[in-house]
Amino acid sequence: MNNHSLLDISWGTIIKLALAGFLIYVVFLVREILVLVLFGIIISVLFDPVIEYLQKRRIPRVVSTLSIYLLIFGFVSYVIFASAPLFIGEIQRFATLLPQYFEEHISPSLQGLGVTGFDDFESFVDAFSARIAGDTSNVTKAFFSIFGGIFSTLFVISVSIFLSMEDRPIDRAIKVLFPRRYEAIALELWGRSRRKVSGWFLSRLISSTFVFVATYLTLFLFDVPYPLTLALLAGVMNFVPVIGPLIAGVLVALMTALDSPLRAVFVILAFTLIQQIEENAIMPLLSKKFIGLPPSLVLISLALGAQFWGIMGAILAIPLAGILFEFLRDFLKKKKEQQAIVL
Repeated sequence: MNNHSLLDISWGTIIKLALAGFLIYVVFLVREILVLVLFGIIISVLFDPVIEYLQKRRIPRVVSTLSIYLLIFGFVSYVIFASAPLFIGEIQRFATLLPQYFEEHISPSLQGLGVTGFDDFESFVDAFSARIAGDTSNVTKAFFSIFGGIFSTLFVISVSIFLSMEDRPIDRAIKVLFPRRYEAIALELWGRSRRKVSGWFLSRLISSTFVFVATYLTLFLFDVPYPLTLALLAGVMNFVPVIGPLIAGVLVALMTALDSPLRAVFVILAFTLIQQIEENAIMPLLSKKFIGLPPSLVLISLALGAQFWGIMGAILAIPLAGILFEFLRDFLKKKKEQQAIVL
């Protein structure tokens, strides 16, 4: 009788392990889509407080959602289109002056280093073009990478919009998926996770405001053209870790170098200092205050997010780490309580 019971338990365990293994395999196959869906959930959580506030003012949720998203994307589009004519004009000016600057300064420096064959700018461009044309594999990879990134971004935005249109869809999903005895715990844990995401957005908003103000003062003091537009661009781009500040810094340096290369050096140094203060001092402290993550974990999360999921991963790495940190802390707390009961 005992052997028969043991055989039943063993087969049940085998079936459970097989199902668990199959589930893990399915998750592994669709892992990239699941990550994008998770990013969409995080973005929808960011706008939930504002949408719920408008909903309390008797504005339909669909109208509130579309209004918020249109406002955000409209603001970003305004910044891009307001600054684009400035950069296009300066790039054209830069392209006009570059051949003369190359022949007077860069070519002699290359010859001094023993690099020959670049007596004028045209020979340099021809050699560079031939090098790119010969490496078609990298060009193809870059092409698919760009369009893959655009598709992923559109997918994440679409998921976030549809989730925002629903009234607390994650809460309803938790009630359906979790047993009743775990429902309250899961809802409470999800509520804390939502606060983590909102805290991350607030910390990012404060740090980007610091970058905007500090950049404006720097550009104003160095008499750089269009300081307000450039500072606004730097503040918006600061939401994209690593890549955003780099693009903003290059554009600011380009605008300054055309009038005074020496002044551009000082502007670059000041901009680098602003970014170092924001990345290594302000953002970790704000993340610790609003999200509860240690500064070291913030920096590690940024690096891992950028490594595995690119720009989107770098942007949403901190709120994702905050959610995982909350789950892990809750799990360890309950495990410690169970051990205390046993003892």
